[in-house]
Amino acid sequence: MCNGGMAESKKYEIRVEVSTQYLSDQSDPGAGRYVFAYTMDISNTGTVAAQLISRHWVISDADGAVQEVRGLGVVGHQPLLEPGQHFEYTSGCALTTPVGTMKGSYQMVADDGLAFDAPIAEFVLSMPRVLH
Repeated sequence: MCNGGMAESKKYEIRVEVSTQYLSDQSDPGAGRYVFAYTMDISNTGTVAAQLISRHWVISDADGAVQEVRGLGVVGHQPLLEPGQHFEYTSGCALTTPVGTMKGSYQMVADDGLAFDAPIAEFVLSMPRVLH
């Protein structure tokens, strides 16, 4: 790949970091309900402002059940991130098993009109002391 291509891709760069927490007070293992909070930190590490328009999640539990979730924005917001800015939010997910995974993408639109996806790498949701 030529350097021009690499420079171009750096214009549209979103970094996504996640932390998770098991919510024991909202969970009921006896009834097969395991609730997790996840905090997403979305940073524009590119050189062009971009707005988060929508999200797409793929949520899997330990039994292999998969659900897909699509929707506008995140927690009621469609943040516009200037280069160097970040947006953080916390949301939740309920599973029927004590372990599961989430992955997906944010659909972004840059100030210059280019639409692109910001991938969200797979992360694990786990009740404490289940995974070793």
